[in-house]
Amino acid sequence: MEYQVLARKFRPQTFEEVAGQSHVVKTLRNAIAQGRVAHAFLFSGPRGVGKTSVARILSKALNCEKGPTATPCNQCANCLEITNNSSLDVHEIDGASNRGIDEIRELRENVKFAPASSRYKIYIIDEVHMLTDPAFNALLKTLEEPPAHVIFMFATTEIHKIPATILSRCQCYDFRRISLKEIIANLELVAGKEGIKISPMALSWIAEAGDGSMRDSQSIFDQVISYAGMDIKDADVEECLGLAARKYLFRLSEAVLNQDAGACLLILEEAYLAGIDMKYFYQMLLKHFRNLLLVKIAGDDSASFDIATEQIEKLKEQVQKISRETLQRYLEILIAEEGNFRRSQEPRMKLEAIIVKMAYLQPIVPIGEIIATIENIEKRLQSGAPVSSGNAAPGVLYDQTVNERPGGATEEIRESAHHTLDLNALRDSFKKFVKNENPPLGGKIASTEIIGYENDCLAIGVPNNPFLLDTLKTAEQIEKLEELAGKFFQKNTTVKIETLSAEKSGSNGNSAKNQANMINDIKREALNQPILKKVMDELSDARVVEIKVQTEKTNS
Repeated sequence: MEYQVLARKFRPQTFEEVAGQSHVVKTLRNAIAQGRVAHAFLFSGPRGVGKTSVARILSKALNCEKGPTATPCNQCANCLEITNNSSLDVHEIDGASNRGIDEIRELRENVKFAPASSRYKIYIIDEVHMLTDPAFNALLKTLEEPPAHVIFMFATTEIHKIPATILSRCQCYDFRRISLKEIIANLELVAGKEGIKISPMALSWIAEAGDGSMRDSQSIFDQVISYAGMDIKDADVEECLGLAARKYLFRLSEAVLNQDAGACLLILEEAYLAGIDMKYFYQMLLKHFRNLLLVKIAGDDSASFDIATEQIEKLKEQVQKISRETLQRYLEILIAEEGNFRRSQEPRMKLEAIIVKMAYLQPIVPIGEIIATIENIEKRLQSGAPVSSGNAAPGVLYDQTVNERPGGATEEIRESAHHTLDLNALRDSFKKFVKNENPPLGGKIASTEIIGYENDCLAIGVPNNPFLLDTLKTAEQIEKLEELAGKFFQKNTTVKIETLSAEKSGSNGNSAKNQANMINDIKREALNQPILKKVMDELSDARVVEIKVQTEKTNS
């Protein structure tokens, strides 16, 4: 008996057996049930996803002796003839070898005749995009108004080559790539019926090689069976399909994620000596890092992507401690370098350079962590806790406005208060603290100056304004100021109100200059932060537009 390849032996014979095209099957079944069958169909999509098979099943559904029916019996003469490709009323035409106007003219003459024994005369034209423009033009009128007993079914992998005049006369159905999971399920069914012993991992490799095509996957499975027999080992599939490079992928990505450039080079050397084609390996590596990123983002929903279930857990384990931003950067590097790598005359050295670049890439701190750390620093500042660059989290710039935050004196202010105090910094900080705690009182001391702070006594100078001076000198106001000063300095503090002399008032003419110098110092210190320099190095397009020093806290 003549051997029949798996792709033909297990070709779907009913709508229920069609894999991955539920949207097409549902529409066609409903059209048959409602008696709304069109006179022309166009099935488009990748190779090996069921276009011609669906056309044959639809032909059987329309011509079955028990039909039209969405479930052809596959036992009557019409069904069997269509299955065996011997029906006189169902014509399968290869568009590539029958593409001229003469063949279409002959078809136009034949459609006039009634079916020999079936309900409909059906023309299935495969790869219809191969027809010439004159042939398409000759088909237009017949396609628009065919005899009632004629139905056209076209199949194509390149729908963009079909003239719009043809598309407008057909019902168009887009076939999708078949998912990895559905192909594996089909191959498991085939293996069970054929009595073949093979692991799920090996089946997933075969399905991946099929690239979304059921026919290709079944053909590859046929090839593996011919190579390894009925008991197929994983090593047999690897050797037959040239998948030896797979075992290096996880080792190499692990070395990259661990920033071990030496290990990366050793693994690449081992792969090269094993005879792995570096350009093929690069494509596998690109897909591998894509899978790492998808698993990191999707988590438990990773199975929704075309990633073998057996690999998902291993991928999850590898990306557990790596940020999404870092993985995305790795993938961007591989994509950006792909063109240069393909054109390189020394693919091995080029790949080594790319991998070393990835291995030395410093982990990228997620922006969410930076924001959270900044917010934490702000809370500590408001509570009066000391903050310095040494306390800042890695990858985060610490706040440079420590001397100007309300909510309590910082360690820097308290230290300077016992020595030659920067009165301008103390004045601004104390005023904002009072304004935040007691807005009415803050408004009253807005025009005052800090004369000095010694021995836990804060001297406040009031301009020559008798009304303001009398107001602030009341026992009630002094008590409130001393209470707030105690919170500010975190110790018992007395407050002394004095009249600000003209000489002292004049001396404050330099306060604006002093304030400007202080702000410039803060900005200069911020620009010299090592973490900022590191961020600028990592983000090549980044630049510092402006450094804002917070000098006022707005109360809403």
